Parts: sequence; C-alpha cells; structure tokens
Amino acid sequence: MVYAVGLMSGTSLDGIDAALVDISGKDEETMVKLLAFSTLPFERTTLKRIREALSLESSDVEKICSLNVELGERFAQATLLVCEKAGISSEELEFIGSHGQTLFHIPFERDDFVASTLQIGDPAVICERTKTTVISNFRERDMAVGGQGAPIVPYSEYVLYQKRGTTRLLQNIGGIGNVTVLPESGKLTDMIAFDTGPGNVIMNELCVHFFGQEYDNDGFYAKQGTVNQALLDELMTHPYIQKAYPKTTGREDFGKQFTMALIEKWPLDPVDLIATATMFTAKSITEAVRPFIKGKTELIIGGGGSYNPTLVTMIKEELPEASVLIQEEIGFSSEAKEAVAMAILANQTLQHRSGNVPNATGAKRAVPLGSITYY
Repeated sequence: MVYAVGLMSGTSLDGIDAALVDISGKDEETMVKLLAFSTLPFERTTLKRIREALSLESSDVEKICSLNVELGERFAQATLLVCEKAGISSEELEFIGSHGQTLFHIPFERDDFVASTLQIGDPAVICERTKTTVISNFRERDMAVGGQGAPIVPYSEYVLYQKRGTTRLLQNIGGIGNVTVLPESGKLTDMIAFDTGPGNVIMNELCVHFFGQEYDNDGFYAKQGTVNQALLDELMTHPYIQKAYPKTTGREDFGKQFTMALIEKWPLDPVDLIATATMFTAKSITEAVRPFIKGKTELIIGGGGSYNPTLVTMIKEELPEASVLIQEEIGFSSEAKEAVAMAILANQTLQHRSGNVPNATGAKRAVPLGSITYY
C-alpha cells in the first residue's frame, strides 16, 4: 500500500481539502483508492488575510510574503489532520501533492504583464512539518511550454472517469466552473477541457456582502429570489462567456471587484441578485457544454456547487438533453475530487511522467508538472 495525500484550496476559499489515498502505477494504469478525506476550514483571521492578498486594492508584497509561510503551516496541518483521521502517521506517506492557494492568474500576456500564475503555501514548511516529500506549483511548467496553466485536473479525470462508449462531461463547480470533455472514443488525445466561467464565486461574494455568510447554504437565498432576465442577459454577454476554448479565468474576472460593480449597477433585492448569479453560473455551464453532447452523454457535477440543490436543479432544467448527475451518484466524492487529482499529478511527476493535457491548456507538449521538495 502506497499512502499519499493530495491538498487543494480553491477559489471558493472554504478551506483546505485533504485526501488520503492509496495510489500505485502510472499513466493509464494508475490505481487510486480514497482512504480518508477532511477539510480544514480557514480561521477567520487567515481568511481575512487571504482576501486582502487577493485584492488589488489591499494586497502588498509584505502580506503575500508572510501569508505564503502561514498557509504552508495550514496545509501541513490539513495533512496531519487527515492522517490522524485514518490512524496513520504522516511519516508513512510516500509524498504529498499540494496545489497551494491561487492568488493571481494571468493566462495570456497583456499590457505590460507576462503570462504567469501564482500559488502560495510554502512547500518547504509542509515538508518539514510532515516529514514527507512535497510536490507543488503544478501550473507553472504547463505555462512554460505555452499553456494557460489551467485547467489542471483533466489528466486525473481521464484516469478516473473515462468510460468508452459514453461521452462524459465532468463539470467542477468551485469558485470557478471548469469542464472536462471525455469523449466516447476514450482517447486522451481527444480530450478537451476549459473553464466555463463563474462557479460559486459571485454567489459567495454576494452572500458575504449582504448576509455576512461565506456561501449560499443549500441554495437557500437563490431559492427565495427571482431571476432578473435583463441582468442575466447582460451577464451572458460577458467577453469570457463568448470566448472560444481553450480558455481559463478566475477571480480577476469574476471576483469581488466584478461583484461590487454588479451591486452598484443593479440595485435589486439581495435574494434576486443571488438567484440571478446562480442562474448565470447554470446557464454559462450549459451553454458551454451543449456543443459536446453527442449520443449517450452524462454531465457529472463535482465541487462545492454540487451541494447546492437550487443550482443543480437549474442546470438540469437548462440541459434536458443530457443525464445530469453528481459525483456521489457514480460512486465518487464531490468534495474530494480535486484533492485526489493533486495526488495523481504528484504521482506522475515523481515518475517523470507528464500530467498536463495540451488539448485542455493549449500547451505545446505534454510535460511533468510541479516542483519537488524532498524530505
């Protein structure tokens, strides 16, 4: 048995997901079994510092420098927590795959800025606290060969979900939504993946602003509201939604600044704004995936958004031509999916195997991903 931990903290900022897996093999022969999963929520003070570091108005290099090490400690803590839950020591792990916390992502050169990405959460700290080798910074190598550094999980989805004879659309709804198209051919070279647009990020920012809550639990507020069609129509004209794939986005397009501008321009009842933002996520997803529905097609939803029944119902109503399922309905865990992906990518890297999918990121070639901090 080979123990490994995958760590993920996404744009939703709901905490650090840690997945303990038993993993063996490589490439298409990779075998993965989820043994334990836990989420370490961010303390309020840490969350405040992350939000400050994410904002162009309040961030500075001193804050980012300190937060990098602080988050390294938190990622290590998340690892120790999931190991304790499974009754093992972190020293029994072969490796840890840590995504880190994305602070900024520039997929294309623009103005005076080069294409670049920044994830923090010091791997040296994780390594020392857990006494385990750490693989981190997965996105940078893909960008070095001309890719956008995102989406980063498609290779793991190919390993876990490919089902010959069925088109599978794997839709993750974290802060940002992203889809991986697994064609019925079952070939890695035929895969396509891209970010569909906002996931939970706008909804979350609205809930923080109006109700002091980090997210819309069970889609409660959206269910109380009414979708404003004029606002929805305007949102669907956003340049990113109209853009062809491969493409990637993040908080820089749909985060706090975008949401505050929305509130100022559209002084609607808060629940109506949240309902419309929820429908925007649903509709941006369904419009993005519709061209790939061919024959028997399953849209499988994962991530935090899969636990929002109002959002899932909207997606089902917008996409009657496909079978819409959540991860648990096919025997997987929605909340653990991306953390497991980090373990798979790290396993590839340690074996000098590629982990990106050029069709998804636009990279010139397939390459191993990540930097290794050996213990």
